[in-house]
Amino acid sequence: MNEEFKVFDAAVIGAGQSGPPLATALAKAGWQVALVERKHVGGSCINTGCTPTKTMIASARIAHQVSRAKDYGVNVTFESLDFLKVIERKQDMVESFRDGSKKKLLSTPGLTLIEGEARFVGKKELEVDLSSNGKEFIKADTIIINTGAGSFMPAIPGLDTADPLDSTSIMELGELPQHLVVIGGGYVGLEFGQMFHRFGSKVTIVQRGEQLLPKEDQDVAEEVANILKKEGLEILLNADTVRVEKPAPGKVMLTVNTAEEEQKIEGSNLLVATGRVPNTAALNLESTGIATDERGFIPVNKRLEATVPGIFAIGDVNGGPAFTHISYDDFRILRKNLLEGGNAVTSGRPLPYVVFIDPQLGRIGLTEKAAKEIGHKYKVAKIPMSWVARAIEIDETDGMMKVVVDAGTGKILGAAVLGVEGGEVMAILQVAMMGGLHYSVMRDAIFSHPTISESMNTLFGMVES
Repeated sequence: MNEEFKVFDAAVIGAGQSGPPLATALAKAGWQVALVERKHVGGSCINTGCTPTKTMIASARIAHQVSRAKDYGVNVTFESLDFLKVIERKQDMVESFRDGSKKKLLSTPGLTLIEGEARFVGKKELEVDLSSNGKEFIKADTIIINTGAGSFMPAIPGLDTADPLDSTSIMELGELPQHLVVIGGGYVGLEFGQMFHRFGSKVTIVQRGEQLLPKEDQDVAEEVANILKKEGLEILLNADTVRVEKPAPGKVMLTVNTAEEEQKIEGSNLLVATGRVPNTAALNLESTGIATDERGFIPVNKRLEATVPGIFAIGDVNGGPAFTHISYDDFRILRKNLLEGGNAVTSGRPLPYVVFIDPQLGRIGLTEKAAKEIGHKYKVAKIPMSWVARAIEIDETDGMMKVVVDAGTGKILGAAVLGVEGGEVMAILQVAMMGGLHYSVMRDAIFSHPTISESMNTLFGMVES
């Protein structure tokens, strides 16, 4: 190849949650850094994930609260939804976050933002198809792949002809679905399902497995299902979608096999929420000698290094937990190792997450199911949110709290908080776990009254009962 390569100390492919802060940190340390982004700075979190979905969920919660106003003695009614205004508010938020991030990158000395799609043409050489047309060629001794993941579309007969929506395109609709059918009962499917039901759509969730949220304990998943059903969502479990049709414009038909019978489900729109696939197909990784796994993810070691020394994969593309905060921690690991000569690793780090249904499900550590599978001797304590004074006062008593405690050491192994501000309450338990506290410390702590957090006294008081 006779092309002239621009030489950098490091090249970062993808401006998601971990790429920009790492590129910035390296540049501030004196490195010459190229950051290549094919579409929008901020990755899926800012553009199609956390920021837009949680902005829309906030609108849905307001609609739900207004519909319940009379329960609180407030005589207002939910007259109508301005769906286009909801979408506009979401887009304004996205653009604000995105533009702010881009301005910071452009003002960082030593950092060159290249807008285009990168592919390897050698072990540490990249060709970039520029968004402004033309090509640019760069090389670097250190290359960080931060290309993220996209929605997975399963091989269901007829699906590709039925105009299926994914977690991105559903937020660009011009009008509210009359009947939204959701394939998938995981985090994404439930968040969108409840959101659109609160906006006014009829919603049916079709889940192939025996419970929603398959990684959660059965009792927690059942409580989630009960909450959604009470709100009016239709949920089909053990339901395998075998065929999708588009019988007419504005209609979609699913053929679903359940244990009892074959069913036909007709809706106006179809959301497919069945997982994510890594954005590696366009990278031409063969030029580097890196082989992906069977799902297309880039295998890395505990230091996030791929099989070729000097090439790293961070964020969703490496097949680790697909959460923004994990991606950001990948950045911290590489910053410490590349700039400080450290030996930071991914093993042993906590994995908190929140499912932003309402009420929220905050999770940290081991589930009871996982503790049992690995042979832990443990104790479980549970209380319903209807035992929590603050929840009663604000009339938000749906849900439960559950903790798993080591039977020998008394340390907290894991927790699920399905309740009002469940994510914030879970963080309290995470800090207790990080500090290695005995559960009795939480049982006997003095928390302010009346708060959700003071329920820790009651919850941990149940460990010995």
